[in-house]
Amino acid sequence: MNASPQSFPKSARLLKRADFLRVYETGRRHFGAHMTFFYLDRAVVGGVNEAAGKDGPRIGFTVSRALGGSVDRNRIRRRVREAVRMNLSALHRATDVVINPKRSAAKAALPVLLAEVAKGFAVIERGAK
Repeated sequence: MNASPQSFPKSARLLKRADFLRVYETGRRHFGAHMTFFYLDRAVVGGVNEAAGKDGPRIGFTVSRALGGSVDRNRIRRRVREAVRMNLSALHRATDVVINPKRSAAKAALPVLLAEVAKGFAVIERGAK
């Protein structure tokens, strides 16, 4: 397997439930046609988590069971993760982002998802708390 110049390293992933909940409860939202972005600047948190001082964004995904069975949910997650991986270099802030795809993300063309992720990241760059 070749290492991609645009990778999605573990340090760029949001993994802990407490971090997801913090972003949902105190963060801001951006609604797109195929996904919703929840985001919170880690500088606002003020040391609540051990990663608060680290640079760069952390991205997490939640795909609801309402979107289908495990095969469908995993397919949606892979498609959105690929769009994020290809646009990750556009996000420079130390921000936690949770992306919640909608059912339409399963059928949307990859260039459409890429454009939506790019737009969402631009909004986050401009407006993170």
